[in-house]
Amino acid sequence: MEFLVNLDVDDLERAVDFYGSVFGLRVGRRLGTFAVEMLGGPTPIYLLLKDAGSAATPDGSRQRDYARHWTPVHLDFVVDDIEAATARAVTHGAQLEQPITAQAGHKLALMADPFGHGFCLLQFIGRGYDELAN
Repeated sequence: MEFLVNLDVDDLERAVDFYGSVFGLRVGRRLGTFAVEMLGGPTPIYLLLKDAGSAATPDGSRQRDYARHWTPVHLDFVVDDIEAATARAVTHGAQLEQPITAQAGHKLALMADPFGHGFCLLQFIGRGYDELAN
């Protein structure tokens, strides 16, 4: 099985800069004027141009809004140096929503990208998630 990650954004070039500068992803392909494939992680991330205010649901009852929003799905980016990655993300427009915390097996920073998508930076320490397993 294969899966893809798609992120709606209202500014493709700003999104390419953010995900390239912060996570070291690179442009794989440009798909017309409406999408960019970003490579360099375990699965491609597709940045999809969707105008703010456009219909977010088939019935048009909800519109896209790029202010901070909540969704039960988010990305975790595993990094080697969470302090450096957090600083790089903030420099490129991310918001640090919860300072870095150390927990059993990992450090975690809760963040939002410039398009309102929540994400986490995660650095494994010790035995990583194995420290949580029974």
